[in-house]
Amino acid sequence: MPYISPLKFEDSQINPTDIKNQLDKLSNDQNEQFLNHHPVTDLVFARSEYMDQLLQRLWRFFGFSDVENLCLIAVGGYGRSELHPLSDIDILILSEKTLPKHLGSKISEFITLLWDLRLEVGHAVRTIKECSEVGSNDLTVATNLQEARLLCGSEDSFVKLKLLVLSESFWPSVDFCQQKISEQKERHARYHDTTYNLEPDIKSSPGGLRDIHTLSWIARRHFGATSLLEMSKYGFLTDAEYRELVECQDYLWRIRFALHMELKRYDNRLTFAHQAQVAEHLGFTGEYNVPVEMMMKEFYRTLRRVAELNKMLIKLFEQAIINDGEELKAEELDDDFQRRGALIEAKKPALFQARPETILDMFIHIANDSSIDSVAPATLRQLRTARRRLNKFLHTIPEAREKFLALCRHPNSLYRAFPLMHKLGVISAYIPQWSQIVGQMQFDLFHVYTVDEHSMRLLKNIHSFSHIENHNKHPICCEVYPKMQKKELLIIAAIFHDIGKGRGGDHSEIGAVEAYAFCMEHGLSKPEAKLVSWLVKNHLLMSVTAQRRDIYDPDVIAEFAKQVRDEEYLDYLVCLTVSDICATNPELWNSWKRTLLGELYHSTQRALRRGLENPVDIRDRIRHNQQMSSALLRKEGFPAREIELLWQRFKADYFLRHTHKQIAWHCTHLLRHNDMEQPLILVSKKATRGGTEIFIYSKDQPALFANVVAEIDRRNLNVHDAQVMSSKDGFVLDTFMVLDQNGDPIEEQYHDTIITSLTQLLADTSQKKVRVRRAPRQLKHFNVKTQVDFIPTKTGKRTLMEFVALDIPGLLATVGESFASLDIHLHGAKITTFGERAEDLFIITSSAGQSLSEDEQEKLRTMLVNNVSELAEN
Repeated sequence: MPYISPLKFEDSQINPTDIKNQLDKLSNDQNEQFLNHHPVTDLVFARSEYMDQLLQRLWRFFGFSDVENLCLIAVGGYGRSELHPLSDIDILILSEKTLPKHLGSKISEFITLLWDLRLEVGHAVRTIKECSEVGSNDLTVATNLQEARLLCGSEDSFVKLKLLVLSESFWPSVDFCQQKISEQKERHARYHDTTYNLEPDIKSSPGGLRDIHTLSWIARRHFGATSLLEMSKYGFLTDAEYRELVECQDYLWRIRFALHMELKRYDNRLTFAHQAQVAEHLGFTGEYNVPVEMMMKEFYRTLRRVAELNKMLIKLFEQAIINDGEELKAEELDDDFQRRGALIEAKKPALFQARPETILDMFIHIANDSSIDSVAPATLRQLRTARRRLNKFLHTIPEAREKFLALCRHPNSLYRAFPLMHKLGVISAYIPQWSQIVGQMQFDLFHVYTVDEHSMRLLKNIHSFSHIENHNKHPICCEVYPKMQKKELLIIAAIFHDIGKGRGGDHSEIGAVEAYAFCMEHGLSKPEAKLVSWLVKNHLLMSVTAQRRDIYDPDVIAEFAKQVRDEEYLDYLVCLTVSDICATNPELWNSWKRTLLGELYHSTQRALRRGLENPVDIRDRIRHNQQMSSALLRKEGFPAREIELLWQRFKADYFLRHTHKQIAWHCTHLLRHNDMEQPLILVSKKATRGGTEIFIYSKDQPALFANVVAEIDRRNLNVHDAQVMSSKDGFVLDTFMVLDQNGDPIEEQYHDTIITSLTQLLADTSQKKVRVRRAPRQLKHFNVKTQVDFIPTKTGKRTLMEFVALDIPGLLATVGESFASLDIHLHGAKITTFGERAEDLFIITSSAGQSLSEDEQEKLRTMLVNNVSELAEN
């Protein structure tokens, strides 16, 4: 039974209060109907019909119905009679001539009343001539006018407008089609050309509602088709495809309606903050994130279906409208395929159903021929049908396995073939497990794509290592990757590295087992299969070691080298690691990470070449650093005796954990420092290890580390590494590696401000409360359990503390305060942030300079959990 609004207007209900009450009743009633599973199409059209009644009633109330040649017109989405709870109400007040001043004032009162009613009104007051002038130069206005619908007033004026809009001179259909296709490409580019963003826009993302609108606009302009059903009658859509498009639109409408129920202001972004509530409104149930995962998988599947149909229909429109129905000459590629312009097409209408392995042949052609940029509409339609009718996965066909390996070995497949295979559902048809990660959510601020889209971007990143222009960005990978003899092993590892996500358990372990089986099935040797499996199992090893371990500790390098085993594994792993980080979030890769991974790679390479049985001698490294830095200092004119006297104050650790250039830089300024009792702050002008180094020399004082990191945080800067150490005579020699919010070194113009603020901070020895900035709003929607784990060291003299928590402002300062209150000494810190999650490593000792006892560890753990909880609540 169709939905009918229970609300009708009475003549007495014209004051704003009554109308607001009516609008509230309408919203409440529609929300209730929606939650009771009433068809969303009825609700959307009924809301539009109700708004029609309201505007018509107000139009009469203001006396506009008595004005000759004046009319009120619904345009845009409202013109299509589609109104969601927060949709804009776009109207055009049309006249044949310029309106007199008194009438203009009355129209202003009319619009003001609509705003007072809290309606989101988009309005224009124009003559027919003005509509012609503005619409001819503005594609958005021209599009809105196409969907004009008369609400009330002069029918004669409305007909004149429609004749104008329908005239070929207003917007020739060829120009309109070309501009709409360009507009769509630009819109898709704003969303990285993917349907798989984690916080997608229901309307504007590729495959969203706007893609359906674009099809309707082009069909309406050229053929006069006013609906999807009419479009199917022109032969562009089969009945099945028409039903599919309507089904997709219905699901997108339901999600949009549910989202608007949650919002106070118009928006179409399905953000983390609202996904759980929207899933509940749509009836998805389960524990934890299961309802959201179910909803989003269906959502991404819907976007992909719309995107496929959109792609196919746009190609058909281009051929019918822009090429005027003329087909380009076909060029034969082989017995099964031919190229027509930039499109590849199958010669036989049932090729893929008769011989499914030929689907992969098509993508080999695409990889071979850079002039092919897409699949012909008829072939795409055939592929969609064959894919749905497959009774077995493609990998079970021996011929298909050969072709898949050929694609893995092809130099162009990563950039051209694989992304298109993913978009068209071919990888899911080949690898059973792939379909399980399609649309798989990742609930954090670290990832910005679904698991499958992340993996596709990883493959593109690997491809970029072949290009010399990327050498500065990825120097090691651009040197290593082109020399790899069997690049296909890296490709298979990349495909499987996250394939185990969303299935419970360790995804790396799951993927490693499945990758090994896949390699053996495809005829690779056991050593090759073992390498691929090892890469999948250990794909996080290098990034975790670089970002969360002290890679300047020889024991850490020795342990990592033992796990890697040989240089071939190291080369594969560094390429997989870098491409993985870059594919997680385009903003993540920076000079700091490049430097860290570079230093880990080269240190491990040296360890492997030296032999694991010949570890580096720490004393040799200290002597080397001292000799090199001494030479630099003497070159600056400092006497050897002055250098020696200064160094007598320093512990051996200082010379081990800094490079000779760092030591020379620190000591140059210390030797020139007039009053050694006063603090000295240095900020490196050149990037050091990919970041800006802040060096602090000062008398030790309570909570010094906490106050320093709080001051750095207050300036929206991020500490990524800290070496905290003291001299023999009670001074600190602290080094902080800092980056700005974009992951870049700090611009030199801010250096003096930082030096001044830190100098003032250290000069004030009174007890001061650590000041922190306010937490970003989006963090409120994430819950990261605070975890504190202690790792024994080889020597047993120090304690390593792994610390995981929500990355809220003041977190690092809170940790520092906790250390100070328990008289725990901090010697080093590795600060790593993965989206909303901080995963830090601290090197600490007790007040006696020993590793922490179990009792001390428990006290520290309890204090940190409590203090972080208190910080989060504030």
